[in-house]
Amino acid sequence: MDPWLIWLIVAAVLALAEILTLTAALGMLSAAALVTAGSAAVGLPLPFQFLVFTVVATVTVLFVRPIALRHVLQPQAERFGIDALVGKPAYVVSEVTGRDGRVRIDGEEWTAHAYDETLVIPVGKTVDVIEISGATAIVYPRD
Repeated sequence: MDPWLIWLIVAAVLALAEILTLTAALGMLSAAALVTAGSAAVGLPLPFQFLVFTVVATVTVLFVRPIALRHVLQPQAERFGIDALVGKPAYVVSEVTGRDGRVRIDGEEWTAHAYDETLVIPVGKTVDVIEISGATAIVYPRD
């Protein structure tokens, strides 16, 4: 079997292992094996193939992997979906109590409940969205 084919198989096995483990290290080793397969295909002798693999693996694991992990593990910059509604102001369309009511958030009407069940929030008042529970906004009046 040709050496380039062996390196290609090693690269594929490492890539599959990376997909299953998500460590980023095996992916870097897979890339090193892929580069080594290319060097073996152009006829580089076996000791130099191991040297190419070692150098590329070292460089990718020490320099590329930390950068990749930093990008993957950074916190989400923006909230979206119902999480983006929490903290927004809402306009009371129908009186809000601890049991029912309606508010308008960003142009959409939502069923609403008062955060404090003893509160009665009149129509026209501005409230803050404290939480979204299912399709119901839990709100609290602004002072």
